[in-house]
Amino acid sequence: MRFNEKELLYLSRQPSEKAAELGMKGPKKGDVPKKRLVKLVVNFLFYFKTDEEEPIGALLLEQCKIQQEDGSMFSIIFFDESERKYQFECDTLDQCQEWVESLTRASYEYMRKSLIFYRSEIQRLTGRDPLEQYGISEEARFQICSQRT
Repeated sequence: MRFNEKELLYLSRQPSEKAAELGMKGPKKGDVPKKRLVKLVVNFLFYFKTDEEEPIGALLLEQCKIQQEDGSMFSIIFFDESERKYQFECDTLDQCQEWVESLTRASYEYMRKSLIFYRSEIQRLTGRDPLEQYGISEEARFQICSQRT
């Protein structure tokens, strides 16, 4: 996927939903965990050297699996590249669980499923489609049975 570097840099400077210094190990063989400032902004996970203002990388949190591992570690694995695994080490188990939850909720697909769920609940309770007033109730991306690729 292609990104505009200036836009990513701008996004990395926005207020974060979550940020902390974590141990981070990249997908390359022989990588060792390094302390990184990790910052969640919308559905991007930016990582920085602890003494620098510009990110050294970013992960788009789409089409990936976020899972807690042993102890206070979690990983991010991308569906189309299962060998591309990033591991993060937190200071505590609670911190790790908070990160896993926050990262899981950050994806567009999670937000889409939540919108569909709440839309159907409101419709069930009120008998009215809450998106109808905005003229978007028929859009495929908001349909329960739509298939996304």
